[in-house]
Amino acid sequence: MSLNSPDPVPLLARLIGIDSVNPDLVPGGAGEARIADFCAGWLAPRGFEVHRLEKRPGRPSLVAVARGTGGGRSLMLNGHLDTVGLSTYDGDPLEPEIRDGRMFGRGAFDMKGGIAAMMTAAARAVDRVRLRGDVILACVADEEHASSGTEEVLEAFTADAAVVTEPSHLEVTLAHKGFAWFDVEIQGRAAHGSRPDLGVDAIAKAGHFLVALEEWGSRLAQTPHPLLGAGTVHASVIRGGEEASTYPASCRITIERRTVPGESADTVEAELTAILGGLTAGVPGFHYRLHRDLHREPFEADPQAPIVRTLTRHAEAVLGRPPVIRAEPFWTDCALLDRAGIPCLLFGVDGGGAHSATEWAYIASLHQVTDVLTRTISDFCS
Repeated sequence: MSLNSPDPVPLLARLIGIDSVNPDLVPGGAGEARIADFCAGWLAPRGFEVHRLEKRPGRPSLVAVARGTGGGRSLMLNGHLDTVGLSTYDGDPLEPEIRDGRMFGRGAFDMKGGIAAMMTAAARAVDRVRLRGDVILACVADEEHASSGTEEVLEAFTADAAVVTEPSHLEVTLAHKGFAWFDVEIQGRAAHGSRPDLGVDAIAKAGHFLVALEEWGSRLAQTPHPLLGAGTVHASVIRGGEEASTYPASCRITIERRTVPGESADTVEAELTAILGGLTAGVPGFHYRLHRDLHREPFEADPQAPIVRTLTRHAEAVLGRPPVIRAEPFWTDCALLDRAGIPCLLFGVDGGGAHSATEWAYIASLHQVTDVLTRTISDFCS
């Protein structure tokens, strides 16, 4: 096989063998520097111009561009280099193992399989077809924490369309939920436990809010999105009190609201403020402070967008059947690309064990994703 006709299987094995644990998740994690160096060394000899973006020292993203001859549509393939931690993995997480048609190792499924497929596909397409449009590979940092890598890439690069190669079990993913985190601080008044005339129990007041939170979730369940189901809300963390003999002055509740298309952090904050306002009016001594934390918007692709129709057509040809159209309950970088005006969808390998003690990708699916992406690039950019 020539330099420009690589095999994704040995490439995936090499990628698994490189520690790229996200240090924002695991203090002291290796980060993306070494794996970005490897990808640069693999892509540059195959005719890609390589750009290293490193606004955060030690946390590089790599953008590799194969320039077209001009007049064609550009396509970005996006995948993240970082993984979750290694300590909970059963066995050696950095020693790839092939068994029963599967490749095992940390990141095999989430998502070094997607990285291997998109690198191989881009190299094959550039080698086989004279493309008019640019092919852009975005191998990004930090998706597992805050997606600072894709945000940095989008400050400098754009495309006419994009494919995110997160694992999707060979199904075409056209939507996913967003999320918004809020801290609700219920305020009380500290006093000795023997002086109820002086104290206000913030934890007891918080109970009213928790009941209202459950009722909010029930209302959300009544209006499901056709692909994603309903938005949800739950209490994630609760902190309050100092000791048994003191009225607690504060109770802090962290909530997560999973959003569907049509909802945003602003609409969630408005709903939350209305609920808290009702409690302030109806519960004696109820006072609160509201703090907005990290939030990411939901995503929904246009099923008639050219990139969706192109990839779906080639997926049907490779799979021998129409691909399943699906949505994801979790968040991905598709939302950032969509917000930047880049039509996109998600398509990736089959396997399992993301973030788990055992992780694998089916080798047959790795070849299938590579073939679908190669055909999509050749078609869309020609």
